[in-house]
Amino acid sequence: MSEMEKPSAGAAGNAMWGGRFDKAPHELVEAFNASVHFDQRLWPHDIEGSIAHARMLGAQGIISGEDALRIEGGLRQVRAEIEAGAFVWKRELEDVHMNIEHRLTDLIGPVGGRLHTGRSRNDQVALDMHLYARAEFGAVMGAAADLQAALVDMAEANMDVIIPGYTHMQRAQPVLLAHHMLAYFWMLERDKGRLADAMKRADVSPLGAGALAGTTFPVDREAVARQLGLSGLYENSMDAVSDRDYLIEGLAALSLVMVHVSRLAEELILWTSQEFSFVELDDAFTTGSSIMPQKKNPDVAELARGKAGRVFGHLQALLVTCKGLPLAYNKDLQEDKEGFFDAVDTVKLTLELFAAMLKTAKVRRDSVAAALHGDFSAATDMADYLVERGLPFRQAHEVVGRLVRYCLEKKQTLGDLSEPELKTFSELLDAAVLQRLSPSAVVGARTSRGGTAPAAVARQLEMARAML
Repeated sequence: MSEMEKPSAGAAGNAMWGGRFDKAPHELVEAFNASVHFDQRLWPHDIEGSIAHARMLGAQGIISGEDALRIEGGLRQVRAEIEAGAFVWKRELEDVHMNIEHRLTDLIGPVGGRLHTGRSRNDQVALDMHLYARAEFGAVMGAAADLQAALVDMAEANMDVIIPGYTHMQRAQPVLLAHHMLAYFWMLERDKGRLADAMKRADVSPLGAGALAGTTFPVDREAVARQLGLSGLYENSMDAVSDRDYLIEGLAALSLVMVHVSRLAEELILWTSQEFSFVELDDAFTTGSSIMPQKKNPDVAELARGKAGRVFGHLQALLVTCKGLPLAYNKDLQEDKEGFFDAVDTVKLTLELFAAMLKTAKVRRDSVAAALHGDFSAATDMADYLVERGLPFRQAHEVVGRLVRYCLEKKQTLGDLSEPELKTFSELLDAAVLQRLSPSAVVGARTSRGGTAPAAVARQLEMARAML
């Protein structure tokens, strides 16, 4: 007998599929097939769904009321054992569902076997994942709101701080630091909206679909959904057991959360460098070097930037898993769990860390002020000054461009120019324009809705506080 032909120890067949087989699964198949080492985290939802199912079976007369009560009592006892850490998870029972059902039968006897009447593991695991996803989407939204609150607090505490704004990583125009941080508030607000949409698709009950075709028992699917607080039902049993759209949608939303956190991470990494020195992170959120005593590394931000790719990978993996599957359930769909679990864990922890990190971050006002000196980020305002005096913008742009080149050659700034120098470039320029070139004047002039002027940013803050 070859190694692959050797059966694992134990009785022939398997308790889950009974008499069809006369051999137990090979030990490698058992290991390959088992999911209990990761799907055991579904146990609260599995027990919640099973209690609702048992009550419905009793109410419908499919099993006796007495049996339904015994099953519910047994499930509550199983729950107590798991919560106490006394429950023994067994790989040979394959998954969370069979582990709980096996222990239930140990506790209350053969009546425990009646629990699976009118359902399959296919609709059972689908229900568990719907309940889990719904809860976790809400948890991630809560963590996102905490980070939003940290961003708002940081913005309010630094309303008078002006920083260089960049495009193409080149100095563009000065902006309030508060304005910059609030940009991430609005990104996270959109992320919460996407998660709320995914939650709507998760808020649907597949139970009663059976393996794929429904059930011959007179189940009351609506009653189970009501007990579980689910707002709707799948109207097609094959769709119910094979749908993973809501998980893909959720992973897409989680991926966008990580896109936005990674962008913030990148800026914190830059801002904490000596080249920028705009921000200092608290020691509790940084690490040192094993060889260079002077180092203070932004490892939390760097790891977040790296973990973003990990979450993106889980989205891609589930898309590829689902793209070629025929209806209805296929074992491939077991692969929906580990990636989704890890993505949820990663995103929640990252959001929690960033909220705590921003609450303790310090803005280095001296370095920020020094960075604003000597650049040409007021050039647009000088062009606007010419436009106000009748020069078409394209011509104004060309005039100021020549002025910038002149200053670079002379190693001076726009603010250093004298009125006679200004006049050599355009008769429309005079000393009054110099009053509009300070960072505070440039920022204060941008009063349009959503702009960086203090009054406009104050309106943003008011809206943000109200939304939180």
